[in-house]
Amino acid sequence: MARSAHAYVRGNTGQFYAWLADEGASLLPDGPAIWICGDCHVGNMGPVADDQGRVHIQLRDFDQSVISNPAYDLIRLSLSLAMSARGSDLPGITTAEMMEAMLDGYEAAFPEVDEPEPVMPSTIKLVMKRAAQRNWKALAHERIRGIETQFPLGSQFWPITGKERKAIDKLFLAPELAELATQLRHRDTQGEVAVLDSAYWRKGCSSLGRLRYASLLDVDGGTVEGDDLCLVDIKEATSSVAPRAAGVRMPRDHAERVVLAARHLCPALGERMRATHLLGKPVFVRELLPQDLKLDIVRIKRKQAVRSAAFLAHVLGRAHSTQMDADTRRSWRNELHRNHTRTLAAPSWLWQAVTGLLAFHERGYLNHCRAYIGGRT
Repeated sequence: MARSAHAYVRGNTGQFYAWLADEGASLLPDGPAIWICGDCHVGNMGPVADDQGRVHIQLRDFDQSVISNPAYDLIRLSLSLAMSARGSDLPGITTAEMMEAMLDGYEAAFPEVDEPEPVMPSTIKLVMKRAAQRNWKALAHERIRGIETQFPLGSQFWPITGKERKAIDKLFLAPELAELATQLRHRDTQGEVAVLDSAYWRKGCSSLGRLRYASLLDVDGGTVEGDDLCLVDIKEATSSVAPRAAGVRMPRDHAERVVLAARHLCPALGERMRATHLLGKPVFVRELLPQDLKLDIVRIKRKQAVRSAAFLAHVLGRAHSTQMDADTRRSWRNELHRNHTRTLAAPSWLWQAVTGLLAFHERGYLNHCRAYIGGRT
């Protein structure tokens, strides 16, 4: 998180919601209660493959998902893009243009609107092209250094205890977990799924101090080849810091909540996830496909910044609008137009929220860096 202000924003979801609760609550439009990502920054979006091999840019992380106001997602994504613009030394004019482009792109995702869909910018096209060309060997080379049956232990993969290994082996004896490993291969499970290796997976901030494992499975029990291997991610699910809407009902089990949210926001990924328990804690299990990549927009050019803002807001808008009926969509669009004149003369609610959050996170980031240096000393 000390590497950049953008990394700090991505890793500090709690501070984001703390500011909105204390100072930004009056800025929020009154949105319908739907499933939201809860942590909708750029890195949590990217190419996702469905069961037919088609690849689309989608939301891809649902740890913080709750039923709540969709404005939270729009502000979180806007803040992430604004931080990317500042890290790219782009002028403030570009940030202002990005915020307006986001509102336009988001609203264009509603089927009743006649506005054209934003064109996919070249920076995202490159990621899509890379995703479409990837196969299992590419994934294996990236994660496990080739077609091997063991994880390379080191900075990313750590050894696990015998207790952990036995619990993971037992996990994939359950029919629903065995089916997860075989459903995209159209094969009959019949007890042929075997765990070849497992390791603790050291990843981002959301995994620190929690269960996080990578497991390599053989799905046919015969000769181990690339197409017979399946790489799965096992991650502990914990409570979300995103505020839930009043009076809504969600699964009490956090893993079930994450999987249900994924099926509403990104069905192509949600169908590749299962909720279960491991070592007494709720976890969700997800098969990793070669086409699943995250967007990593660290530095961006001016024209691409505005185009990317409109396109990604449109992706978010589709995930939201498909959960609403026609009347709800109409009401939400009317609410979005509050203080949005489609000119830069009057600041929109989104602009006011993002500029307040920028100042708050810049100060928090510098204090974080100071504390980091002090702790290291």
